[in-house]
Amino acid sequence: MSKFYQALERAEQDRASRRLEQPQETVVRDRSPGAPSALSPPRRSTRSSTGGAQSTLESFASSPDTIEPHLVSLIAPETFEAEQYRALSYMVEQLHADAGLSVIAVSSPAVGDGKTTTAINLASALTQLPGARVLLMDLDIRRPCVSANLGIEEDGGRGLVDFVQDPNVALEEVLRAYPPSRLTILFTGQVPPTPYDILKSSRLEELIEDVRQSYDYVVLDTPPLIPFPDCRLIERFADGFLVVIGAHRTPRKLVLEAISTVDPEKVIGVVFNNDDQPAFGDYAYYTYDAYHPTETTAGTFGRLVKSLSSLFARAPKE
Repeated sequence: MSKFYQALERAEQDRASRRLEQPQETVVRDRSPGAPSALSPPRRSTRSSTGGAQSTLESFASSPDTIEPHLVSLIAPETFEAEQYRALSYMVEQLHADAGLSVIAVSSPAVGDGKTTTAINLASALTQLPGARVLLMDLDIRRPCVSANLGIEEDGGRGLVDFVQDPNVALEEVLRAYPPSRLTILFTGQVPPTPYDILKSSRLEELIEDVRQSYDYVVLDTPPLIPFPDCRLIERFADGFLVVIGAHRTPRKLVLEAISTVDPEKVIGVVFNNDDQPAFGDYAYYTYDAYHPTETTAGTFGRLVKSLSSLFARAPKE
């Protein structure tokens, strides 16, 4: 275990001890229709007299009133839908053991395919693996959605962008704990005027290497593959891509174009988001098709094309 992670664990233990010694805070939540629920006052990282940040993690918690209902791994872990994410996490666990997969980018051909809910559900499912240390990063810098899906208002708090732009910001100042799960989150923070500059920064690449040593799994919610070239930059430090597809919704040409924007060797799986499965109520039904990373590029991409062609064989014409 790295010294960094040990420091975070000690800080969390110290904070838990202090909570036992202090009276509980009373939190008043706004229950008016459409209004986000108020959150417990966050515990901010304090600074020593020398200006250095202590190793404490700010803690967030979602309200059931505001969390995205499709985040079944968090709010309904005993359901059939959550079990699909656990199956996906077992596939990732196997690739972690066999091929050293640690940094998983989750993307989609376009907006609306369900990549953010898939990234959050997968990260949550991975925390259920014994002893797994999991970090979820919002790398969709142009349109960050992780905090909104979790029902969290960041209130201008610092995040990934602040860390990359300011070398004086320590990593533990921008990491967020998400109790009662064991998930750690790195939100985007303020959206910069030039997101592409953040993604091509060497400081971001160094950050990924640091967290790779501190966490077993790092799940990246990334931008869609088609509209922007962002994933071409993310590809340099991601071990693999999971591509989320709206089955019978996303045009096949768009899917194949999206897959071809990154190295096919790095496409470790496809998550089919079948919105037209009425047997499972309001939740989408997710399945996956995985490809072993040691296959040849032509073989992997050929199997992927064949699989996608089969999937869309009965889809309506575009």
